Amino acid sequence: MSKNSINAVPTILDGLKRLEYRGYDSSGIAAVTRRGVFSRKKSGRISELERITSRNIESSVAIGHTRWATHGAPTDKNSHPHSSCDKKIYLVHNGIIENFRQLKTELLKKGHKFTSDTDTEVIAHLIEDFTHETGSFEESVRLALKAIVGTYAFTIIHADHPDKMIIAKNSSPLLVGFSDDIKYVASDASAILPYTRKVAYLEDGEFAVLTPKDFRIATLDRKAVERNQEKIEWSEDQAKKNKFPHFMLKEIYEEPEAVENAIRGRLIIKDGLAKLGGLEAVEKDLRKINRLIITACGTAYYAGLVGEYMLEECSGLAVETEYASELRYKNHSPNLKTSLLTVSQSGETADTLGALREMKRKGLLTLGVVNVIGSSIARETRAGVYNHAGPEIGVASTKAFVSQVAVMALLSLFFGRQRALSLAMGRKIAEELSKLPDKMKVILNQAKEVKKIARKYYKYDNFLYLGRKYNYPVALEGALKLKEVSYIHAEGYGAGEMKHGPLAIIDKNFPSVIIVPSDSMYEKVISNIQEIKARKGLVIAIATEGNKEIAKLADNVIYIPQTIEMLTPILSAMPLHLFAYYVGVLCGYDVDKPRNLAKSVTVE
Repeated sequence: MSKNSINAVPTILDGLKRLEYRGYDSSGIAAVTRRGVFSRKKSGRISELERITSRNIESSVAIGHTRWATHGAPTDKNSHPHSSCDKKIYLVHNGIIENFRQLKTELLKKGHKFTSDTDTEVIAHLIEDFTHETGSFEESVRLALKAIVGTYAFTIIHADHPDKMIIAKNSSPLLVGFSDDIKYVASDASAILPYTRKVAYLEDGEFAVLTPKDFRIATLDRKAVERNQEKIEWSEDQAKKNKFPHFMLKEIYEEPEAVENAIRGRLIIKDGLAKLGGLEAVEKDLRKINRLIITACGTAYYAGLVGEYMLEECSGLAVETEYASELRYKNHSPNLKTSLLTVSQSGETADTLGALREMKRKGLLTLGVVNVIGSSIARETRAGVYNHAGPEIGVASTKAFVSQVAVMALLSLFFGRQRALSLAMGRKIAEELSKLPDKMKVILNQAKEVKKIARKYYKYDNFLYLGRKYNYPVALEGALKLKEVSYIHAEGYGAGEMKHGPLAIIDKNFPSVIIVPSDSMYEKVISNIQEIKARKGLVIAIATEGNKEIAKLADNVIYIPQTIEMLTPILSAMPLHLFAYYVGVLCGYDVDKPRNLAKSVTVE
C-alpha cells in the first residue's frame, strides 16, 4: 500500500487483518521514515505483529504482508518483508521464484549475505546488485524482474526514494486503489474497501511506479501502458462479520442470497430461458460445440461435477470435469467443437489459470464462472458468467459453492434451450430455480437441530459421506468441509461404490452421512443405508421433507424441501456446511482459518 499522508502504518495493519484469510502463519511491515526504513516481522497471527509495532510511526509509504508459507518454515526470519544487505530495499511477495537457487548462488559469490530460507529474499539482493550497476531504482527493479522465472506480485520500497513504490505482477493477483491523492496496493479488494472502490488491475508482465502525484504502468520492455479504472461492486459491510461469530457461519446464512444474486435478472420463466449477458457475444459459436470440458480445483471442482450431470441431461453435450491441476498436463486432443469452462471463486487459482492458458493455446473457446470482477480468469476467458456472490472470507468455501451450482443450472438451461430441451421442461427448471432462495431459508431454520446433531457426533474420528448421481459431488463437498474445519478424517464416495471397498470400514465407531432425497436414486441409496445399519453403523440422513420412512432407518435426519432432482445439490449442501461448521467449533478450532490452508491458491 502507498499512502500520501502521515502515518500509513495503521492502514497497513488494518488491511493485513482483512487479508488474514489469505495467509496467517506470519506477517510483517516496512515503512519509510525520516530515519530510514522501520521494519517489524513476526510469526503467528497478525495480533503478534501488532503487539510489537507502534501505530504512531510517521510514514507516508509502507508495505505489509501476511504469509502462507511456501519456501521456508513460518518463522520470524522467513516472514516478509525481506531486505537487501544495505537495509535500503524492502519488498513483499506473493508467488514462487523458480530459479531462486541459481540466482542465490550467483549472489553469494558476489558477497551478499542472506538471513532467511525464502525464495523472496533473493529478489531484494538482486535489485540491490543491479542498483550498484545502474544507479537507478526503477531500472534495477526492471532488470531483476527480467532475470527471474516464476510467479509473483511484488511491492517494493527504497529508503533513498521515500515517496516512491514499485509494484509488479506475473500470475499473482495485484490491484491499485485510488482515493484522491492516496494510492493503495493489495492482492485482494477486501483490504482496501474501507478507503476506495476505484481500482486498476495490473496485467502479467507489467510493473508500475507509484508516487503521490503519479501512477505509471509499463511492460518489462519499457512500453508504456494505459489502464482504465474499474469500480468494485462489493461494499465494506459485506466483508465484515456483523452479528456472526465467524465468517463461515455468516456466509452459510448468505447462501440463499448468493443463489438469488446468481439468478437475478437471468431467468425468463415464461419462455423457459436463461439470459446470460456474458455469453451473448459467443452465443453463435456455442451453438456449434458438441463437447464441454469443465475444469476447476477444490470446491469449485465439485460444483463442476454437479454441472456435468446437469449439462449432459439438459443439453446432450458431452461433458467432462477435470481437476485443473491434472488437465494442464494431459495430452488432450481438443477440436474447435470443444469449449473449456473454468470455475474459480477468486478467478486467480493458479492451476485453473494454467489449464486455461494451455487450452487457449490449443484454440479452444474459453468460458469462465468467477466471483471476482477483474480477476485474471475473468479477463483471460473469452466470455463468462459472474456469480455476484459478494466477498467470501472464510477459507472453507460455502456460499460460493451453491452460487456456482446455481450458475451451472443457468448454463444447463442456456445450452439446453439452444438444443433439445423442451419449453415445458425449461419453464419447470426456471420456476424451481426461482423458488430455491426461499427453500434454502427453511433449511437455515433448522440450524439449532443441526448443531444438536453435531454435538452428538463431534468426538468421532472418521466419517463416510455417500451420495448418488447429482448428490455424489455433494458427498465429496460435505466430506471436504468437515476435513477442512475440524481436521476429522472424512471420505466422500458415490453410494454405488460402497460395496467396492468402503463398507469394510463401517462399524459402530464410523458414522455415515447419507444424502438421500426422494428422487430417482432414492431406493438404491436406501439399500446402502440398510447395509450400513446391518453392520451397526450410525447414519445421519439428508432427506426430503415428508419422508417418514427414513426416520425409522437413520439415527438422525435433517430434512430439505422438495425440488426437482437436478437442483437438490443446492439444498442438500447447506446442512452439510452447517454440520461441518458446528463440528469445527465444538472441536475448538478457528473455522475461518484452517491450519495449513489459504483462501486463494495462487501458487502451484
